[in-house]
Amino acid sequence: MSSHAILTADTHRDLRIRTDRAAELGDDMMMALAVPSEFRKLQLDYPILFRLDLDRDKFTAVALFGFEAGENLFVSNGHWDAGYRPLSVDIQPFLIGGRRDGFEAKQVHIDMASPRIDRDGEGVRVFDQDGRATPYLERVSAQLCELDAGYQDYAGFFEALRRHELLEPLTLDITLDDGSANRLVGFHTIDEDRLRSLDADALGELHLSGYLLPIFMAVASIGNFAKLIARKNWRLRHG
Repeated sequence: MSSHAILTADTHRDLRIRTDRAAELGDDMMMALAVPSEFRKLQLDYPILFRLDLDRDKFTAVALFGFEAGENLFVSNGHWDAGYRPLSVDIQPFLIGGRRDGFEAKQVHIDMASPRIDRDGEGVRVFDQDGRATPYLERVSAQLCELDAGYQDYAGFFEALRRHELLEPLTLDITLDDGSANRLVGFHTIDEDRLRSLDADALGELHLSGYLLPIFMAVASIGNFAKLIARKNWRLRHG
């Protein structure tokens, strides 16, 4: 169960965070939420897919790490084997929250129940001995701001995708080297045929809104399925 608290130097002066990577630290995830502003970086390593929440009738974007629940093919031996981690992963166990007094300024919160809270004094410090933010916390704070800004633009991005009918369901059948058959369902991708058919006005609108680049990055990311399958086959051979 989560235990969120506002991060303060007075309360968390000696707080340390584990930054290594392992399933027991919460990295046993098949996917993570992503925002369009980071698609350019994500598309170098991960397939970028879209999921529809039927109850809320809303889409979210995700970076895919594996093919089954709890599978992360990028984590091994305490490391994350990719040049970039999604912001929603890299900021943990921190999050951004609104102020109780109703003002617009937001604050950094921390989940004190997270397994990343280091109890042995060997993790990365959040504040220095004088109560100042360490470079680690400054980096996380910047990432939280970037992630929050990305979420603010979520509705506009997906409204544009729906308006131009650019999302189509994905069904991916995979046969692994051990002969096992796997099927990936429940996701959407960019409809490339529909994208190619858009006229200049529609493309211009998407470009001016800042949505055309992440759309193309999502299309390019589908090529990473071959690399993800290769990771899966390697894991099957080597454990």
